[in-house]
Amino acid sequence: MRKGKVLLSVTGLNPRRWYELLSASREVVLEPDGPHDPSIEYAVIWKQPQGVLAGLPNLKALFSIGAGVDHILADPTVPDVPIVRVVADNLAQHMTEYVVWRVMDHHRFGLLYRTQQKRKIWHEPPQRTANEVTVGIMGFGALGRSAARALLSLGFRINGWSCTLRAMEGVTSFSGKDGLKPFLNATDILVVLLPLTPDTKGIIDHALLRQLRRDNALGGAVLINAGRGRLQKDDDIIRALEDGTLKEASLDVFEVEPLPKTSPLWGHPRVFVTPHAAATSDPNHLVGPMLEQMDAHERGEPLRDLVDRAAGY
Repeated sequence: MRKGKVLLSVTGLNPRRWYELLSASREVVLEPDGPHDPSIEYAVIWKQPQGVLAGLPNLKALFSIGAGVDHILADPTVPDVPIVRVVADNLAQHMTEYVVWRVMDHHRFGLLYRTQQKRKIWHEPPQRTANEVTVGIMGFGALGRSAARALLSLGFRINGWSCTLRAMEGVTSFSGKDGLKPFLNATDILVVLLPLTPDTKGIIDHALLRQLRRDNALGGAVLINAGRGRLQKDDDIIRALEDGTLKEASLDVFEVEPLPKTSPLWGHPRVFVTPHAAATSDPNHLVGPMLEQMDAHERGEPLRDLVDRAAGY
C-alpha cells in the first residue's frame, strides 16, 4: 500500500529526531514543494508558520506534537481536516510526575526549608498529613485524571473540575460555570491543566484566585499551573501573592514565553519557575502512535483522539 507523504513543520524545537523517526516509515519533508504541493497527505506540526498548510489539496490529517492545539487553531488558514491530539502514556507520566513533585513540595514546606537552609536555621514546623489537604485539578482530561490517581494513592483529597462532568472514583467532581465557585472554595492547592480556548483565556485571574480556600492546613492557598501560559494573568498572580490571596505558586507556563528576564516572577521569593518543562513531548514515544494512526487511516479505519474544533480541544 502506498504511504502518504508527511510534512514536518515545527518551530521552537529541534526537528531532527522527529524527522529521523518519521522517515523510518514514510517520506518526510520540512516544507511543501510550492504552496499547493499535492504530495503531502499528513502534517506533524508544532507552532507551524501561518499559512503553510493552507494550499495543500490532499491533506488528510494534522498531528499535534504537543498536548495543546491552540497553536493550530490560532491559524485561520488551517484547512478543515481532522486534528489528532497527542495522547501517550509517556506524556501523561511526565505531567503526573511534575504535578506530584510540585504538590508534595508545597505540602512538605519545600520553600521554607530551602530558605532555612540558606540561613542555617534548624526549625521544624508542624507537618500535616496528605488527607488534610485538598488538591483541586482544573482540567480533568487524560492528564488530569492521571495526576489525580497518583495523588489519591498518596492520601490527598481530590476535587476535579471540567467544562462537562467527568466522574472518577474517589474524586469529588464539579463542572461548568455553576460548579466552579464550589470547586474553588473547597480547594487548597489548585492545579491547572486546562486547554487554552476563548473561554479559558485569562481565566486564572485575581478574582478566581480569591475564591480558593486560604484557611487550611497549609496556611494559605497554592497555585500550580502546568497547562497553558495564557490561561493566567501574570500580574494578577503577583498581586495575589502580595496581598495574601496566594501563599505560594509553581508556574511552568507564562503569558509570554520564554519568560522575559524583566518579569518579577523570576525573583519572587514564593514562586517556583520551570521553563515549560512539565511534560516534554518525546518523539521516541510519540512518533510510533502517529505512524500507527496514519497506517490505520489508510486502511480505512477512523482516526482516534480527535480535536473538537468547536470546543477548542
